Amino acid sequence: MAEQLTHPLRSDARDNRVRILDAARALFSTEGLKVPMREVARRADVGPATLYRHFPTKQTLMSAVFADQMRACHAVVEEGCADPDPWRGLCRVIERICETHARDRGFTEAFLTASPTGAADIAHERALVVKAIGELAERAKRAGRLRPDFVLDDLLLMLMANCGIRAALPTAQVAASRRFAAYVIQAFEARPRPTPLPAPARLAFP
Repeated sequence: MAEQLTHPLRSDARDNRVRILDAARALFSTEGLKVPMREVARRADVGPATLYRHFPTKQTLMSAVFADQMRACHAVVEEGCADPDPWRGLCRVIERICETHARDRGFTEAFLTASPTGAADIAHERALVVKAIGELAERAKRAGRLRPDFVLDDLLLMLMANCGIRAALPTAQVAASRRFAAYVIQAFEARPRPTPLPAPARLAFP
């Protein structure tokens, strides 16, 4: 769970906190989690002391920045689990999670690397999401739609590959992710039935 404030902040302190979160969100999204804290402070136009008063560690900052994305992931998985057709629900989860991660490089890194030594809140929330997807996958297997040799590591492999998508424009990156998700869904299906893929996107090559 993201950092909880134990007492009301003055208006100037609230403004500083909002600027810090906005700056971190923008930097993490485009540059990943290796962005130094001093760069977050510079982008937010606050001093390092102000940054560390609000967020004593990078992990607490990450938890606050990615709280909305974690809630979105929970909502996507809950919706998929509620679908009476587990395969349809799983496909929807794959499509929407890939898109969410394609929009935010930092969130993908945090989701894939979170551990007890990092942002523990993110690690805990990730464990809940992965557990729910695992249960949905088992239902899809029993329904005969998901290939029987699917394992949860395949889901993480998919997210790692999706993280590698690079495009000149954010819209192209999302479009490429949708096409990739369609390929993955066909690979995961027990009896693949090729269907038209989403339109290709122009990608950025090194």
